[in-house]
Amino acid sequence: MDWVDKARRILAGESLTPEEGLRILAVRDWAELLPVLAGAHLLRRAAFGEEVGFATLINAKSGLCPEDCAYCSQSSRSRATIPRYPLLAEEDIVRGAERAVALGARVYCVVTSGRAPTMGELERLAEAVRRIKAKSPALRVYGSFGLLDREGARILRESGLDGYNHNLNTSRRMYPRIATTHTYDDRLKTLRVVREAGMRVISGAIFGMGEEDSDVLALAEDLARAEVDEVPVNFLIPIPGTPLGHRLPLSPLRALVVLTFLRYRFPRTPLRVAGGRELSLRTLQPLALLVATSIFVGDYLTTPGQAPSEDVRLLRDLGWPVPASDRPEGSKEGLFLSP
Repeated sequence: MDWVDKARRILAGESLTPEEGLRILAVRDWAELLPVLAGAHLLRRAAFGEEVGFATLINAKSGLCPEDCAYCSQSSRSRATIPRYPLLAEEDIVRGAERAVALGARVYCVVTSGRAPTMGELERLAEAVRRIKAKSPALRVYGSFGLLDREGARILRESGLDGYNHNLNTSRRMYPRIATTHTYDDRLKTLRVVREAGMRVISGAIFGMGEEDSDVLALAEDLARAEVDEVPVNFLIPIPGTPLGHRLPLSPLRALVVLTFLRYRFPRTPLRVAGGRELSLRTLQPLALLVATSIFVGDYLTTPGQAPSEDVRLLRDLGWPVPASDRPEGSKEGLFLSP
């Protein structure tokens, strides 16, 4: 199949069929992947050019979670050694946004552990968002606070929150193997509530948890039906002490196959390479940006990321623009955005 021609037809209005999607996901060697990747890069350039956005996050509440998600070091099933603390003070969350701006990030994501935020937490988070938007109106502020009802979504939207990140994480078929304290439909309901409130809907997945090609396809269809505005792509970080701590990371080839498939399925949707990219993509991270449009820089929730200077070098090696930053090159000071 001529994948560059397929990309051109997608740009003209054609869609990727399920059969074509499974064909991409069945790729198992580089000789097969390279022509598919060429078409995916054509789609990326047509919609987004060579621009790469930086995003950062802050772990604003760590551990203490009653949910039993198998991948998560903060869950009730985890025995991992991690920081555990309640919701940070507003001032700490605001300072995290200042560090994001200094790094050149366009997106600042505030993340809290737990099933759902309490009303008191929502009010504190909303006030922090108001303060951030007053100081840095161009910075997109996203929240990821668990399950959300209409009242919570209204409070956050009125505070100026730009978007809400709530990943589906895997397919409906796989979901009971990953979590039992809430359902796949609970997550889909939160996405609907967010959209109805008028915020951007950000939802993606964690790949490498034992899913099959058909699961990746089914997940993508559910994301499309949810009309997501951005898709974060995570790769499992097998954390010792979690139920999935024994799994091997995805290979660079498989990680790129998944990203490539998602670009064909979502030709005009931002794809953000997030947690686990360093572990799964390793030295081939630049290839991910041939199809993805942004990356999380700095550290993740409870695991470290690579130094931001490495991400700057990655873009320079590609010959692509680097987001403006007032932080000294090579510095990692202040980028572990938690106490």
